[in-house]
Amino acid sequence: MAYTGKAHVIVSGRVQGVFYRANTRDKARELGLTGWVRNTSDGRVEAVFQGEKEKLKQMIKWCHRGPGYAKVSDVKVDYLKPEGDLENFIIRYG
Repeated sequence: MAYTGKAHVIVSGRVQGVFYRANTRDKARELGLTGWVRNTSDGRVEAVFQGEKEKLKQMIKWCHRGPGYAKVSDVKVDYLKPEGDLENFIIRYG
């Protein structure tokens, strides 16, 4: 797979305890993206997505909404150089 984009995303708001990570994993896999998602100690969610640029755009747009019980207040996105270092999409703990 040719990776054409990579994004580091930090999501703020009511995003923990609302299945944000599990839904992010499911959406990323549905889009064919690789990477990871995790909760941060300050109540936010952090993720890295890698894949086709159009699929990245769709994923980032989804991050602004999240799952039904989430209330997203902010999404920060930094684009990185794509690398072949991510094989699938996982939830990270800790």
